[in-house]
Amino acid sequence: MTEMVRKITLSRAVRIMQNLFPEEYNFYPRSWILPDEFQLFVAQVRMVKDGDPSWKPTFIVKPDSGCQGDGIYLIKDPSDIRLAGTLQSRPAVVQEYICKPLLIDKLKFDIRLYVLLKSLEPLEIYIAKDGLSRFCTEPYQEPHPRNLHHIFMHLTNYSLNIHSGNFVHSDSTSTGSKRTFSSILCRLSSKGVDIKKVWSDIISLVIKTVIALTPELRVFYQSDIPAGRPGPTCFQILGFDILLMKNLKPILLEVNANPSMRIEHEQELSPGVFENVPSLVDEEVKVAVIRDTLRLMDPFKKKRENHFPDIYMDRKHRFPPVSDRMSSLKLQLSKLSIVRSQQLGKPLASKEEPPDSDLASASAGGASPEGHLPSICLKQVFPKYAKQFNYLRLVDRMANLFIRFLGIKGTMKLGPTGFRTFIRNCKLSSGSLSMAAVDILYIDITRRWNSMTVVHQDSEIGPGLPWWHSG
Repeated sequence: MTEMVRKITLSRAVRIMQNLFPEEYNFYPRSWILPDEFQLFVAQVRMVKDGDPSWKPTFIVKPDSGCQGDGIYLIKDPSDIRLAGTLQSRPAVVQEYICKPLLIDKLKFDIRLYVLLKSLEPLEIYIAKDGLSRFCTEPYQEPHPRNLHHIFMHLTNYSLNIHSGNFVHSDSTSTGSKRTFSSILCRLSSKGVDIKKVWSDIISLVIKTVIALTPELRVFYQSDIPAGRPGPTCFQILGFDILLMKNLKPILLEVNANPSMRIEHEQELSPGVFENVPSLVDEEVKVAVIRDTLRLMDPFKKKRENHFPDIYMDRKHRFPPVSDRMSSLKLQLSKLSIVRSQQLGKPLASKEEPPDSDLASASAGGASPEGHLPSICLKQVFPKYAKQFNYLRLVDRMANLFIRFLGIKGTMKLGPTGFRTFIRNCKLSSGSLSMAAVDILYIDITRRWNSMTVVHQDSEIGPGLPWWHSG
């Protein structure tokens, strides 16, 4: 997963879907991969400018391995000297910069939404009903050569803006430099914005992005996880970074495989002396995501009324100090480990707990094992809305064929035995095609493929291609 959501890999995966379904995948900015596509980037920018002299674009350069805003900068033209340095140092993605974002209090902001990918087969996606809104700390102006270096104006990364003198830590979820997304929606609703439409567009963006990522994920998953294991063997919490444009259209900025789950921030008490201070906004959103992920992924579904920390019960009460929480949590975890050890060896529940609304309603009642917990915050969006998006799973179906006919057994390379399996499963053999002939055919195909990759080693066609290009 970490590899799949790196900036270059994500751009490639989305681009494949943009080529197949351009209107459905218009939520991702035009992107080029550097240094491989530098000449293409230069040529396309020149072509558009020649056709429309009034076009004054800005581009944002993001190092492939960068995080927390490290190494990101803005340019106005491919001839920018900083770009030459990037081409020589490390791979990156250059994207068209969104110049007209939605502003709140004259500030640019983005949205961090938490998405639980519960299972690949079948595909199950949950979205947290609330997220974080992270604000810039300098009033926004459209980019021009004199303000391109103003990172506190253009970049919403919390890890950057926390160092600004204008950063505001707030005890409220609706003020300050980090707020809940629900507070932003409430504010927009008061101005007549159709909040249901905004959420619908965001859900659509998330589902389509996951659909773009899952084909290759499933192939690697199949090669690494032994077949026949009962139930999901792993899950992932993803952090989706989304920007709302002025017209309220959501734009995907990036996806994080390991989003921060910290619920404190450092506060300087005196020069060089820092203290960890709980953050109300982070607690409100992140604790619910972790709690409900565990509730959804728990394979035992047993009664544990007395084994959940009291700190999870009622969000109206503030959390105790960090030290008290940690000691309490350690005690509860030790109790849980005893319960879990007693349950080992028992068969899994035959009937899965109802997702989303069913679980939420069950949790609200006193008869439920989880009756004292808040209603679940993770909303199932797939397969709940599968009918609307199944037609987009074309590459996913190609992955199914790849797995089915090539019989992946822990390797991504198709050897002679795998080729024989492919021939048999596809029923391509006949009386006139012996296994010896199949082996000769494999040798011939391999020789032809190797010679082709040598010819095209400097282009996109070659050994580094995704599996679906090499059929």
